[in-house]
Amino acid sequence: MTAIVYTSSTCTYCKQVKTFLESQCIAFEERNIDENQAYFDELSRMGMMSVPVTVIGSKQVLGFNPARIQKLVAEAQVQQA
Repeated sequence: MTAIVYTSSTCTYCKQVKTFLESQCIAFEERNIDENQAYFDELSRMGMMSVPVTVIGSKQVLGFNPARIQKLVAEAQVQQA
């Protein structure tokens, strides 16, 4: 399972999410909306207008919410088992 993290170049909370995921050994793909219009469009289609947004499976987490991220990762791991 690999999380997807939508970020922007100047977002402090985005850096916190990435640091948290790395500290928990959670694999993730960063999608910087400042560097790629397609990522901005994906985020818009989800109805999200701010970052960070962490996508785990079919669920999204807006902002930096470590407890919610851990819960969704645990649920995704159980579903894969």
